[in-house]
Amino acid sequence: METVEMNSVSLKRPRSEDDLANADEVKRQKILEKSEAGNDSGQSIEIVTEQPKDMKSEIIPNEESEEQEEEELEDSDEDGDPESFADMMKHGLTESDVGITKFVSSHKGFSGILKERYSDFVVHEIGKDGRVSHLDDFSVPVDDEDPSEETFTVLSDEDKQRLEELQLFKNKETSVAIEVIEDTKEKRTVIHQAVKSLFPGLETKTEDRDGKKYIIAYHAAGKKALANPRKHSWPKSRGSYCHFVLYKENKDTMDAINVLSKFLRVKPNIFSYMGTKDKRAITVQEIAVLRITAQRLAHLNKCLMNFKLGNFSYKNHPLKLGELQGNHFTVVLRNITGTDDQIEQAMHSLREIGFINYYGMQRFGTTAVPTYQIGRAILQNNWNEVMDLILKPRPGAEKGYLVKCREEWAKTKDPAAALKKLPVKRCVEGQLLRGLLKYGMKNIISAFGIIPRNNRLMYIHSYQSYVWNNMVSKRIEEYGLRAVPGDLILKGATAVHIEEGDVDNYTIHDVVMPLPGFDVIYPKHKIGEAYKEMLVADNLDINNMRHKIRDYSLSGAYRKIIIRPQNVNWEVVAYDDPKIPLFTTDLDKLEGKPLPVLPTDGKFRALKMEFSLPPSTYATMAIREVLKMDTSIKNQTQLNTTWLR
Repeated sequence: METVEMNSVSLKRPRSEDDLANADEVKRQKILEKSEAGNDSGQSIEIVTEQPKDMKSEIIPNEESEEQEEEELEDSDEDGDPESFADMMKHGLTESDVGITKFVSSHKGFSGILKERYSDFVVHEIGKDGRVSHLDDFSVPVDDEDPSEETFTVLSDEDKQRLEELQLFKNKETSVAIEVIEDTKEKRTVIHQAVKSLFPGLETKTEDRDGKKYIIAYHAAGKKALANPRKHSWPKSRGSYCHFVLYKENKDTMDAINVLSKFLRVKPNIFSYMGTKDKRAITVQEIAVLRITAQRLAHLNKCLMNFKLGNFSYKNHPLKLGELQGNHFTVVLRNITGTDDQIEQAMHSLREIGFINYYGMQRFGTTAVPTYQIGRAILQNNWNEVMDLILKPRPGAEKGYLVKCREEWAKTKDPAAALKKLPVKRCVEGQLLRGLLKYGMKNIISAFGIIPRNNRLMYIHSYQSYVWNNMVSKRIEEYGLRAVPGDLILKGATAVHIEEGDVDNYTIHDVVMPLPGFDVIYPKHKIGEAYKEMLVADNLDINNMRHKIRDYSLSGAYRKIIIRPQNVNWEVVAYDDPKIPLFTTDLDKLEGKPLPVLPTDGKFRALKMEFSLPPSTYATMAIREVLKMDTSIKNQTQLNTTWLR
């Protein structure tokens, strides 16, 4: 699973205790002011990092039953008293808690603000052919079989509402009758086309009733028709999948797909993509959708906020997760303090040496109960511990209703009572409680199984990542940045040990380390033993990573120790206004917006940098190497984060 997620943090050097104490009241007042001001600057006060990617108390993607009340609750930022935010985050994780302790460069670190605005972080997907995705064309492929533009306007809002309720089986009606006001064959044809194209799964016919013409819409093939658009309505000469570039701002990929599916009135599972992109950024990626026309997709540009669709084409295949070369990042670090020499050293090191390929902080969650602890309990087959870790009260930043739910659980151990405190049932806690209600407290395995598979697996993947981070730090501490006998390198997909006589043929950039599992080998030096010792301390057997539940058996994998970014470029610019954009986006270029004129000697300096990374690497870790700073929310909050300035 690829992760490009980053949270808004101010990467500043610690001040003295006196300075911190004197500024405390000012900070608290600023938090309150920002909360009341509606956060106009685009600065983030989010508590959890995003994600496909890592387990937390968030919406579980692709859940079919979506209630408006739940969506409003999930979207709200009311995570408790804003004045207590810094104190609450003291219970979170730091980098050292998850094994992130080493740097590879020798330059002196400096401060900078990361993601002061979400538009300071832009991600362009790199396809498997090496082509970088850009939104640069709104035109729709010409197709004689496409319906007329009138198709999108011929139905009234009331008609659309009735048809949607019929399509989604929201009422007991078996059909909807639409009166043809201006009865001509052409008008009836347009209405037939509109119903069939806008409401997949519905068929139409014409009927005479009391001397008037009506178009009757009805279900063609039961509930399955909604998920499987009709084959006969799609021209044979056209590829079955419409590929397009999705440009989105401040929304993660699954949220975007859920929005598109709602507007198109289709199920989210007809969309496919190569990787998930994070929320607090501008991201550009390719999406494919089954049997939805480019014309219909382009129509969404008129009604969607923070989205643009373009570069349409028809192909005969969907997209598959992971079949991409990586992502190209454009990042602005504002208000930097480093000298020109420091910045040059840092960026040259990033380009020539790279950074340690750690799993970033978002892999481990943000609450006082790290996701790797739950993963470890699953691997230990300790299901009472799994249940307790997910549901027990914990210090730190959480939504108010989750706090109440946990308190009820601690007091009563009654799933029904705890569930009543939880208006949002689609979070992990709600799923587990529903499972316990269904299967009982003595069948936690089945109850836990109600949580979608990918979300369950993220827990044990988090534990693997925790082990990997710790072992890589030990490896670098023990042997430095050189290949040594006993290290592992890949020949094709097979890992082999470096022999004494071959060590000069390899560099640290060739070395890989295993994520623990039953289908990997380990280094033949001290670090191989360190893996065993770490797992023994966690009551796990490194030689028996198969679980009695097949889903939780870990086969393992290999991951490069050092990543050297490609296409690294940078520039230091001066600016006065912290709200001003410092580069143009794809949408800016399409709309002809010029880049603001920047002063030659502004009040602030920013570092603009670009680099490309392969899949499954964390941009946070590259920026960490440049700034030499802890990227955890806990640490940055204590060091005067963006929203505490």
